[in-house]
Amino acid sequence: MAILEILEFPDPRLRTVAKPVDTVDDSIRTLIDDMFETMYAAPGIGLAATQINVHKQVVVMDISEDGNDPLVFINPQVEVLGEDKQPYDEGCLSVPGFYESVDRPTQIRVTALDRSGEEFTLEPDGLLAVCIQHELDHLKGKLFVDYISSMKRDRIRKKLEKLHRQRA
Repeated sequence: MAILEILEFPDPRLRTVAKPVDTVDDSIRTLIDDMFETMYAAPGIGLAATQINVHKQVVVMDISEDGNDPLVFINPQVEVLGEDKQPYDEGCLSVPGFYESVDRPTQIRVTALDRSGEEFTLEPDGLLAVCIQHELDHLKGKLFVDYISSMKRDRIRKKLEKLHRQRA
């Protein structure tokens, strides 16, 4: 397993739309293992393959307190089940150090493949529903900062660009 580099906003590679996985094989399972190791080390609760510059529809997450409930979503599809939305303060490993309130649907259904290639369906709520929607946005080339005002987004972009220059 390996800890991989996480792309940071405003890296244009984060805007790449991920392609479906054709076959869940050992290379995909290795990717999943590397993604979990990267996510736990960051530390985070979710990671989309797009964030590590792999443009395949693969997401890993674990919202448990003790990191013992790993979930894998391959080729996920979400259906919104109601009109209710709720604000939730979101952060992102690709936008480190920033949190903003985002309104998301409270009732969803997600259908995906697991690490064995078996299809499953969930109807999550709360943090899990938010996290799924957040990570699936990454697969579409979208970030949580796209939901906030352009003034706030530009301020975050400028601060992160300055931080990237200082690191270089």
